[in-house]
Amino acid sequence: MKKLSGKVAIVTGASKGIGAAIAKEYAAQGASVVVNYSSSKEDADKVVKEIVAKDGKAIAVQGSVGKADDVKRLFDETKKAFGKLDVLVNNAGIYKFGTIEDVTEEEFQRQFNTNVLGIMLTTREAVKHIGPEGGSIINVSSVVSTSPMPGTVIYAATKGAVDTMTIGLARELAPRKIRVNNIAPGGVNTEGAVTLGMIGSDMEKSIVAQTPLGRIGQPQDIAKIALFLASDDSGWMTGERLQGSGGLR
Repeated sequence: MKKLSGKVAIVTGASKGIGAAIAKEYAAQGASVVVNYSSSKEDADKVVKEIVAKDGKAIAVQGSVGKADDVKRLFDETKKAFGKLDVLVNNAGIYKFGTIEDVTEEEFQRQFNTNVLGIMLTTREAVKHIGPEGGSIINVSSVVSTSPMPGTVIYAATKGAVDTMTIGLARELAPRKIRVNNIAPGGVNTEGAVTLGMIGSDMEKSIVAQTPLGRIGQPQDIAKIALFLASDDSGWMTGERLQGSGGLR
């Protein structure tokens, strides 16, 4: 039997990279999946098309997680399409690296609105839709939350907040049978990493050199961890941070 048969999952920021890999993994394991995206409609539709082509169930819903009205619509569309919610993956995240001299109030707020406020808004809405049988909320953090590299100060701060929120929400929502856990990836070969210029760069070489398993991560590596946290296999886990980094610290 598939691990997520009969489950309904929302994956935010699922048009590309880690989010897309998680959405496809969940669908392959029997879940009906809502592929959330902010601006990449073509990519989100492509993910849905791939899932449906393999007899899976999925819809794409546009919305910025940092906007309460968009978040409400995302969950309303999920209920309309699939009738319930069992799993929420808070994967949507943005970043821009630079020195302390480059920090602006606007950039600080931009990253915190998506990476931190976004999780608060989606989780607040999720608890209205997850039934009495409970469910699983999975946040995506980063190794930089505990080991920030130069130039990542804002992004690392947002992910540090995600780590703390995970613990607090896990304790608060446990009486409702809602588990809240956290994945902290290391370097992963995503479209964003390519755009950033990391892939093929000295930064990638440095990351690989510090990674005991000796390679850059792939989105599917993280998707497998997300599957574990969504399934009953992790039923005795909440408030945990799983570092999916090939041993990078």
